[in-house]
Amino acid sequence: MPHIQDFSGRRAHMIGIGGSSMSGLAGMLTQAGVRVTGSDSARSYMTDALERQGIPVSIGHRAQNVEGADIVIYSAAIAPDNPERARANELGIPQMERATLLGQLMEGYRHAINVCGTHGKTTTTSMIAEALVDAGVDPTVHIGGQLDYIGGSTRVGGHETFVVEACEFHESFLQFHPTIAVVTNIEEDHLDYYKDLDDIFRAFVRFCRLLPQDGACIGNGDDPRVRDLLALQPCRTVTYGLGPSCQWRPENLAYDSTGCASFDFAFEGTCMAHTALRVPGEFNVMHALATMAACVQVGIRPEAVAQSLSRFSAPHRRFEFTGTVCGVRLYTDYGHNPAEMHSALENAARQPHNRLWAVMQPHTYSRVKTLFKDYIHCCDLADEILITDIFAAREKDPGDIHATMLVDAIAATGKSVHYTPTFDDTEAYLRAHWQPGDLVITMSCGDIHMLNAQIQKHGDHDRQNQA
Repeated sequence: MPHIQDFSGRRAHMIGIGGSSMSGLAGMLTQAGVRVTGSDSARSYMTDALERQGIPVSIGHRAQNVEGADIVIYSAAIAPDNPERARANELGIPQMERATLLGQLMEGYRHAINVCGTHGKTTTTSMIAEALVDAGVDPTVHIGGQLDYIGGSTRVGGHETFVVEACEFHESFLQFHPTIAVVTNIEEDHLDYYKDLDDIFRAFVRFCRLLPQDGACIGNGDDPRVRDLLALQPCRTVTYGLGPSCQWRPENLAYDSTGCASFDFAFEGTCMAHTALRVPGEFNVMHALATMAACVQVGIRPEAVAQSLSRFSAPHRRFEFTGTVCGVRLYTDYGHNPAEMHSALENAARQPHNRLWAVMQPHTYSRVKTLFKDYIHCCDLADEILITDIFAAREKDPGDIHATMLVDAIAATGKSVHYTPTFDDTEAYLRAHWQPGDLVITMSCGDIHMLNAQIQKHGDHDRQNQA
């Protein structure tokens, strides 16, 4: 297996460079002296940003893109028969999967904080990173989203502390070298790869076995599967959550009119610090508790962590307010499984609004099929539901699942739901039916955020102005 440190001054070609993780790694490699090129299936704001940084990006996967490369890096979503991977094989160019690269980059760090879980990873990783920067720790950071505070998805810092979002997709996190693991939850997802929830749990067990004896496993004590995981650990364990048995808990918890919480951090019943969050929702209280537990583990004072959390703004596409059009407030959220979308709508429901519109872009055929029953009720908090075509991502249409099947199932529950296959269809329906004071939230980890941009580009020309 090649090691990335041997490629300084040489060319690495990255297939799928527009992804949130791959684009961040491209920046890290560039700063390490590697010449980076890349390709992606479609142009996006991410590929545009990379080109502004001087990284050439080819749109479309073509065999000639890899010619002259010294190493090819690809994500788990890129199949072996991809023309660029196939050509690299013909030419004998070494290849490395994204997770292997990320694991190599974190080797040798005294503190390697790995945040894993079915959901909540990006925000928790971002909170930890920001708190460490504020405390003067100078961490190296890799997250699966865009955090303005660090100028994107990565930060190259010192060689003492590495903070990373550790994803269980295709067991990618088994390539990492954690010294501290933060486990936010263990639920059903990625069932195109895993057999069932027990199979997912076993992957988390294998991941936590990577922790050293003097490491720490920090887990959500309210999640029964996380508690089972912690019980298996030979290293130190720390729990956080709302339940009375958790070590880190919020006391004097209160929410303001927009759902933002203020509370005291208590460790085993002793008050350690106070914070007032700027991000709404109970799940952000949980993320803040996980952040406190992780940062205290590496020696940061609780008061400093709490102060940083009081200033924290969420990464892009995490219940992100994108603007107001025709008196309608527009939000977008990265939530793409039913639990995440339900949480996003809980946040939206707390905001001032007349009617609440949920615009769902279902993500991958396999996820919709395996979690179909959960999808039916994940938008129950909305007054109106619009569903676009399924975002295929890495998959091909199997022909046995379609967005209209989801629409029909939701309609059978009595909810107001409509099929609007394209962004143009969705925008037209919204403009024909929304009213000032309504709130619209678009949800998916596909490209649904582009709908917000499209609507805002067209501005306040309502149906009367169009007539």
